[in-house]
Amino acid sequence: MEKVKIVFKPSRKRIEVKKGTDLLSAAVACGLNIYSSCGGEGVCGRCKVIIKKGKFKTEPTGRISHEDRKKGYVLACLTIVESNLEVFIPKESRLDLKSINDKKEISHSLKGVYSEAVDIDKGRPIIDEKIFTHSPISTKVYVELPSPTLNDIVSDYERLVREIRDKYDITIMQTGLRNLRRLGGVLRQSDWKVTVTLGKRNETTEIVIIEPGDTSKDNYGIAFDIGTTTVSGQLVDLNTKKILGTKATYNKQIVFGDDVITRIIFATAEDGLEKLHHAVVDNMNSIIGELIHERGISLNQITGVICAGNTTMIHLLLKIDPSYIRREPYVSTANFIPVIRAAESGIKIHPRGLLACIPGVSTYVGGDIVAGALACGLNNEEKLTLLIDIGTNGEIVLGNREWMACCSASAGPAFEGSGVSCGMRAIRGAIEKVSINSGLEATVKTIGGAKPMGICGSGYIELIAEMLKKGIIKRDGTINGDLKTKMIRKKDNELEYVVVPKSKASSEYDIVIKASDIENIKRSKGAIFSAASILLKKFDLTFDNVEKIYIAGGFGTFLNMESAISIGLLPDMDRKKFRFVGNSSLMGARETLLSSDAMKRAEDIAGKMTYIELSKDPGYMDEYVSSLFFPHTDLERFPSV
Repeated sequence: MEKVKIVFKPSRKRIEVKKGTDLLSAAVACGLNIYSSCGGEGVCGRCKVIIKKGKFKTEPTGRISHEDRKKGYVLACLTIVESNLEVFIPKESRLDLKSINDKKEISHSLKGVYSEAVDIDKGRPIIDEKIFTHSPISTKVYVELPSPTLNDIVSDYERLVREIRDKYDITIMQTGLRNLRRLGGVLRQSDWKVTVTLGKRNETTEIVIIEPGDTSKDNYGIAFDIGTTTVSGQLVDLNTKKILGTKATYNKQIVFGDDVITRIIFATAEDGLEKLHHAVVDNMNSIIGELIHERGISLNQITGVICAGNTTMIHLLLKIDPSYIRREPYVSTANFIPVIRAAESGIKIHPRGLLACIPGVSTYVGGDIVAGALACGLNNEEKLTLLIDIGTNGEIVLGNREWMACCSASAGPAFEGSGVSCGMRAIRGAIEKVSINSGLEATVKTIGGAKPMGICGSGYIELIAEMLKKGIIKRDGTINGDLKTKMIRKKDNELEYVVVPKSKASSEYDIVIKASDIENIKRSKGAIFSAASILLKKFDLTFDNVEKIYIAGGFGTFLNMESAISIGLLPDMDRKKFRFVGNSSLMGARETLLSSDAMKRAEDIAGKMTYIELSKDPGYMDEYVSSLFFPHTDLERFPSV
């Protein structure tokens, strides 16, 4: 088939593709990251580009305004290449997937746990021995073996096992053939002095690595939280239990779709699963590379990795077909994944290093929520406790040490900056705080104090709360077009409120919130609140019965509680009952990395937790519809608002 050349500007990257390729696929193949929330279905309207030169075919779509069409904008996913092209990717279509290394950005955008990374130089221990014993996924032990004699002709392997058992009271259950092949030479070359890495592989202890000499002081592991939007990792000294560094980056899978369903659909396409798998593995290897570079550690000193993530993310990491997750009866391939070699999944640590995944509960409640429940100590709580993880796929856990139940709510990506016209992730330049004066004009504060680029999730919550307070929107979410202000206007047959005019913004456009944006956020908050309400009703309980609520997820400690309650995202309760815990998934992964006891607790939590399928509850839709008002249809449930 005839091939054509494409030049993308302003990066000036070039690629040669087959004639008939769509522009979005060409850009991804070229290493460019373009917004595409819908995975190339032409629905989100985020992958806008301008073709400067060349022949192409494109489908007309209402996702591009009349004004933009006149400027020459087309959607990359709906545009077919017919000749050599020169393509300009505007700033608002470029997806910045660089690592987030600045501590201020980490603390704002990547959940409250990252404030702990600021204290790493203090060498603070991160496992409480009163709760979990220190028994990491991999442990290094140094042994000096007596050399064999005519009076002691025990084999090399039995000699090694005997010494470990006698010195450390550890029963060895297995090792690999590669170790046995090398064992005789290593022992003799090292004068019978070796370091053995012992790995926890489910219920067994394995001799994973045998090294000459004493390397027992150099043993490190990585804890990962693989989120739909963000991948974050922490380097931990497995001997001292200290955090040595934290890194995070946006999940490269975003270019194939914002949510898990879109990605599952993409995985069924040709090479789709391969692309999704490599995207997240690339993220993880990049994080590992940066962490070890900063600390002067080699890959061979990383002997264990623990991952927490939702069921789909873990399937994609391990390149397991996720398609059955969205097919009735919605069953995953595995919720409890056996410990494997990290190299089997493509993760670059020691070639024989281990990878473990925190077990999940069901198709839509994964190991990230189990890790969160573990980190919050929900399994130890005497009183009724609620854990709400706010993300693209919201999850709720209810219970205490006696029992636990959970459910999943499809909140969508609005709170993470997608699916809304001026949304962005919580990075430098994102609007995070908003106030509106009596003249109905907004004053904003951005992350890093930079010129406004867009609005992040917490910014949208404050914005809508302020708009409600000032009467700019009604309780049903519609914009009040009768108000006499230049900040409200009609564009492309839709009302919108101008938050920041383009003269004060870091873009070519005004930063606005449209009626459709408010509708998306209303549905997202309604999904979270109604899911929590129905879960309580299942057990004849109300929010009044709950003694403590943990809020986890992307908002970290930076969510304005009053704003969240005033729009009906969180219940109207005694504010002292709320605890913002940030990235509880990463915290739980870190605990299981350092303690096999913690992993057993995680397994107990996953096995103990009862999954409630909301779609089968006859009252769920009524509860959901009732929550599609600000704050709610029933104002008695929000007395302080």
